[in-house]
Amino acid sequence: MIQTIIIVLYFALTVFIGVMSMRKSKTSDSFHGAEMAVFAIVCASAGEWLGGTATTGCSEYGFNFGLSGAWYTIGNGIGVMFLALCFSKIYRSLKTVTVPGIIEHYFGPRARRVSSILLIIVMEAVGLAQMIAAGKLGQSLLGFDFTWTCIVFAIIFIVYTLCGGMNAVASTNKMHLFVMYGGAIVAIFVALGKVDGWTGFLRGISSVEAADATKHYFNMFSIGPAKVSSWIIAGLLGACTAQAGVQPVLAAKDIPTAKKACIITAFVAAPFGFFTSLLGMIAKVMSHNGTLLNTAGEVVTDGKLALPTLMMNVHPLVGGLVMASILAAILSTVSPIILASGTMYTKDLWQKRHPEADDKAVLKMSRISTALAGIICAVFAIILVNASAVLDIVYSAYSLRGALFIIVMLGMMWMKKKKVVSETGAIIAMILTGASAIIWVAIKLITGSYPLSIGKFTITETYVAVIVAFVATLILNAACKKDSPVVPTGELS
Repeated sequence: MIQTIIIVLYFALTVFIGVMSMRKSKTSDSFHGAEMAVFAIVCASAGEWLGGTATTGCSEYGFNFGLSGAWYTIGNGIGVMFLALCFSKIYRSLKTVTVPGIIEHYFGPRARRVSSILLIIVMEAVGLAQMIAAGKLGQSLLGFDFTWTCIVFAIIFIVYTLCGGMNAVASTNKMHLFVMYGGAIVAIFVALGKVDGWTGFLRGISSVEAADATKHYFNMFSIGPAKVSSWIIAGLLGACTAQAGVQPVLAAKDIPTAKKACIITAFVAAPFGFFTSLLGMIAKVMSHNGTLLNTAGEVVTDGKLALPTLMMNVHPLVGGLVMASILAAILSTVSPIILASGTMYTKDLWQKRHPEADDKAVLKMSRISTALAGIICAVFAIILVNASAVLDIVYSAYSLRGALFIIVMLGMMWMKKKKVVSETGAIIAMILTGASAIIWVAIKLITGSYPLSIGKFTITETYVAVIVAFVATLILNAACKKDSPVVPTGELS
């Protein structure tokens, strides 16, 4: 009961902060993000990297594999640092608020439209995955109906995002970040008390490892080299084309601010997985000892429920705050995702067809498209919650985000060499890249394994998407007519 009250109060405060930011979002530019300072950018973009996977996901990996589960946020941190050092200056100098706008700079307007559609699909896939995670938490731990949980959560994040746009995302994520880190740190100390402190925890992990010789919980590579490298590659490439993470950077007040904000964001995102993975390990010790119990009094052995169940086994006040921080992590991701989707639709598709539209009309369409993006996330989360096969294919869309950056980098390289490129070739390469990732996952679902592995190293859809993007872009750029309207200048900015 106390946990529920805390969560309700936290959500009410989130909505209040979002509504209060409305006064700063009177124009379409302010709604999408403009003249943002360092701290606002850090908070707004960090939400993309510290969502449900960084909390319940990393704790699940910690429960099953150990500290190596932290590679998820480490990979994201590496990617954001890559963006900071290599591309934040270039991106900010292009004076656009969308990743497809960057793609247009190197390939042309048709490539912008196609990449916008593909990235909106990716954003919606990420959003519905977060919605399912939030709904499942409400259902399994608080006893809420899944459908109604999704509906309530959707109303919350749609309302406050529509009120303030990027200002609401930045303002609410400031609170979310403090609650997430503070909640995780407090939870570790409280949870350690459940296993007789640090010494008891180490004893418990040794006992778990003795029961299963394949487990090495303090080995940073116990999750497997394929998974680690896949996360790093996805982080490196995805950070540069993730609209929700890049949009605040593009909205920076100047280039130095954009670069500084990216560097700080990298250091904010990277360590968080260590905290949640450690909590998963503590939950594993309690499960092994028979003391990690769900509301029915049964020992929990499912890593997906490790962190939430652990929080139900500590003091209600602490558990409620941490549960609120988990849901805060999900909200801090979904809100910028629907804003990013709405921004791309408005700026890359609608406004291109309505160049005569005044700022009031653009702002209206931005709010409408953002709301629709949130509704789509919620509706498909409800529809697909039990369709695990479909969800796995939806998740493959993540790979497309990073693979698109390969195409962008090739465009940069060709422009630097003053070469005219094929816009048609780039468009076909984008489509082939998305199709290859989906087909690769579909084969895995049908056969039970990925089609290709080298020894123990599995070739996942991330590798396939990146390889297809690189090879297809090179071949198609050579084979197709050089039809890009972009004039090569030899400049990257």
